[in-house]
Amino acid sequence: MFSNPKTLPHSNPPTHSINCNGRLVQLDTPKIMGILNMTPDSFSDGGKFNNEKSALRHAEKLLKDGAEILDIGPQSTRPNAEFLSAEEEISRIGNTISLIKKEFPAALISLDTFYAETVKFGFNEGIDLINDISGGQYDTEMFNTAAETKLPYILMHVNPSYETMHDKIKFEDITLEVNQYFSKKTKELLEKGVNDIILDPGFGFGKTVEDQMKMIHEVEYLGFGKFPLLIGISRKSFIYRPLGKSPLDINEETQKLHMKVLEQGAKILRVHDVAEAKETLNHFLRKK
Repeated sequence: MFSNPKTLPHSNPPTHSINCNGRLVQLDTPKIMGILNMTPDSFSDGGKFNNEKSALRHAEKLLKDGAEILDIGPQSTRPNAEFLSAEEEISRIGNTISLIKKEFPAALISLDTFYAETVKFGFNEGIDLINDISGGQYDTEMFNTAAETKLPYILMHVNPSYETMHDKIKFEDITLEVNQYFSKKTKELLEKGVNDIILDPGFGFGKTVEDQMKMIHEVEYLGFGKFPLLIGISRKSFIYRPLGKSPLDINEETQKLHMKVLEQGAKILRVHDVAEAKETLNHFLRKK
């Protein structure tokens, strides 16, 4: 395994790499993570890719558009979504992971689940990263399972239970609160032997519009530079609702925010619209 580097001076930003099943992935150049929802009820693309054939076809499009990571989600976590068991998640995934691995061996696959059992299934199928929106809070075995697999673990800030996931909290200082959460959780993970940790501040989960915009402007202070940051703002309501628009009609605004977080050191953009995000990333790299 490869440990995360210590924080370096601000003038010399830290370099990051993650060990994905023995493949060392450098994050000096930010990556695009394409969202592949295998769900009937996701808020903007539910039902489009919830079988193996359509999922494989969409995976191909995401990769062609510029995604290097595919984030497979068998369960929607939007407000009032259907709650699935681990067994139902596994059944919904079916052979999709192994099929994508066979068809696109260079693709990195992340599995979006808060169940340890689903992670174990995904690990046997060939996943490269664990994307747990619960921060290990909805399944007490998640951190142990992450340590057993030795896969990179995406740690998201979220309310402490599934039932309160979307309860809006007005934080006194959102950046401070998120960093305190990250500090506690990363300590637990490191003590268990999970060395490759990616931080996700949890846009769209239990935070006010004002706090989420504050986080956008303070991304550079999240996580103290010790771990790479994943930013997932694609089609989120804190962008479209104040504008009176739909989730599918905010590409221009979203790309402006993507540029802002890239300029502050974000290393992974988790997106639905890969081609547009890739264009933003290329523009960012040309400016450097």
